[in-house]
Amino acid sequence: MSKRILIVDDAAFMRMMIKDILVKNGFEVVGEAQDGVEAVEKYAELKPDLVTLDITMPEKDGLTALKEILSSDSDAKVIMCSAMGQQSMVIDAIQAGAKDFIVKPFQADRVLEAINKVLN
Repeated sequence: MSKRILIVDDAAFMRMMIKDILVKNGFEVVGEAQDGVEAVEKYAELKPDLVTLDITMPEKDGLTALKEILSSDSDAKVIMCSAMGQQSMVIDAIQAGAKDFIVKPFQADRVLEAINKVLN
């Protein structure tokens, strides 16, 4: 069965880039969200196998959304997406329960490595 993934990023082209990588490699993208508020709602609604979650977003940032998702489902698998230079936020996210992180611009092999590691 293909793994169901929710993509969260405030930039539509970033969501498209990651979706393209995932779909080409047999994953099912069940939803997309553009901010942390939407991420938490969609997670509850869709119950994906994994979430890729951008750290920096309007309304509610990725760290806050991560904590809310994990408080509703302690088994949630979340991979944080960050731009270069956000190392301290990435460390906070890992300490808060994120399983891994990928850095923008996305490298397909790194995205797949992180996702396969977290799902297996």
